Amino acid sequence: MNKTLKRLKDITSDCCVTITLKTHRTKPDNQQDGINLKNLVKEVEERLTKEYDKRFVWSIMEKLNQLVDEIDHNYNTEGLAIFVSQEIAEFTRLPISVSNRTVIDSTFATRDLVRAMHLESGYYVLTLNRNEARMIEAHNDAVIQELSTPFPIENTTLYSTTKAEIANATKQTNLTQEFFNRVDKVVQEVLNSNPLPVFIVAEAANHGDYIKMADNKDVFIGHLEKNVNKEKAHAIVSEAWTHVSDIIKKRNTERLEELKTAVGTGKFKSDITDIWHSILNGKGQTLYVEKGYFQPATWDGESLTLLASDEAQKPGVVDDIIDEMIEHNIRYGGDTVFLTKEELSDFQGLALITRY
Repeated sequence: MNKTLKRLKDITSDCCVTITLKTHRTKPDNQQDGINLKNLVKEVEERLTKEYDKRFVWSIMEKLNQLVDEIDHNYNTEGLAIFVSQEIAEFTRLPISVSNRTVIDSTFATRDLVRAMHLESGYYVLTLNRNEARMIEAHNDAVIQELSTPFPIENTTLYSTTKAEIANATKQTNLTQEFFNRVDKVVQEVLNSNPLPVFIVAEAANHGDYIKMADNKDVFIGHLEKNVNKEKAHAIVSEAWTHVSDIIKKRNTERLEELKTAVGTGKFKSDITDIWHSILNGKGQTLYVEKGYFQPATWDGESLTLLASDEAQKPGVVDDIIDEMIEHNIRYGGDTVFLTKEELSDFQGLALITRY
């Protein structure tokens, strides 16, 4: 998902079509997903017809329809995002629930990719013992996938074979740490392509040995002292989530405290126009957004005019100025925190901590 975001966020075109669809993992609910998607595709065609000539509309719709035909709704998760322009056509499944909507703009609407990455309810579970390591990608208490090739990593050579070696505690520890060092190299490769926090499940001694030689300790958010390598992935994630959810709540509380502390320091913006100008000028540090907050607007280079939600599909209207804020802030090295309506109730759903 990180690779997808990097590829899409900087694309600019005469017409970038984004469709997001709330989907379902199981029958019979997912049987309705295909119907809902076709309705959104029809909405896209109607909107394009009003804004572009027929030949252009035909070229975009041909790519969109071909892509939609490739989607197997038996593999749906919580959400689906589709991106089509004259140059590309691709979709990605999302581990978060999204709103059904269509966006037509000069850039793709990537906020849901950002949200999926930064809600931190997406994470890895790394299970360890002296003989094997497994890695599972999870979202909340659900398994997204158990990684394969080269996982599971088995220790086929780094163990003692003689009674003397078995009795030598230092020798045993060195062999175990070398195995864990090899595991960590692979873990870091996984994180380079899709960075998510990692929760470790291992007995205390194995956890301690692994952390001692891990290259990047900052990615590890916690651990459970238990040997679960023989358990099914869904059972491992279900137990891990009871701990990870508490860690996430604590971190969200800390991020919210950062925002409250910034109020009155001169590094805080709450007016949406002030926030937009600050971000465009590269001053944004952390953008706080209420989950599900969308805002259509027009921007003439100087003035930002907010519009009602039913005006989002009009020509010349930015479907969601919040999405534009998120993308611009990322380009300047800022980050985004998504919180609940209740958590951001004092800030009307949007706030920014500036760099200076």
